[in-house]
Amino acid sequence: MVSEVKTVSGRGVALIGDDIDTDRIIPARYLKAITFDGLGEGAFIDDRTALKGEHPFDQPQYQGANILIVNRNFGCGSSREHAPQALAKWGIKALIGESFAEIFFGNCVAMGIPCVTADSAIVKKLQELVATNPQASVTVNLETLQVQIGDYNTQVSIGEGTRSTFISGTWDACGQLVANADKVRETAAKLPYVSWGNLAA
Repeated sequence: MVSEVKTVSGRGVALIGDDIDTDRIIPARYLKAITFDGLGEGAFIDDRTALKGEHPFDQPQYQGANILIVNRNFGCGSSREHAPQALAKWGIKALIGESFAEIFFGNCVAMGIPCVTADSAIVKKLQELVATNPQASVTVNLETLQVQIGDYNTQVSIGEGTRSTFISGTWDACGQLVANADKVRETAAKLPYVSWGNLAA
């Protein structure tokens, strides 16, 4: 099974602020959950409560948006994979930002969520475009490394290695193992330190 991610299209939602950490994305009390189900409701819950409906994730014009536009060092703090899971459960399928914390970025890649970057002036422009017209069509194109909002086009960046895994579909390590289960068993059978009995299950 190949899970290629070449473009992500939809509508954008802007979240302004530097150094938004994983505890703000999803508070630690949600880490007790057995599964990731329902985490979307908890995304930014403390900020949303404090802002009493004025947080972008609560505003009606951004419901159904799937591309999050952020600023510098987004996803810093703990390594919890619940953070990108919460964003995904809310509906986010791609992020555009000035920069991302390394572990958060890696967790997003493992879920098939591309995080592309641009300089602060471009990110600010994208955030303004979304705020002015929340219904504008937004496309993140990993093949051309461009973001388009309405009539506005701009270049964005992502590491070439990461970009190629999205385009080829090889970002999904678990999916790759499942798709190649026969080859895994064949190789394992030749290794003296792997118990075939354990693999047969």
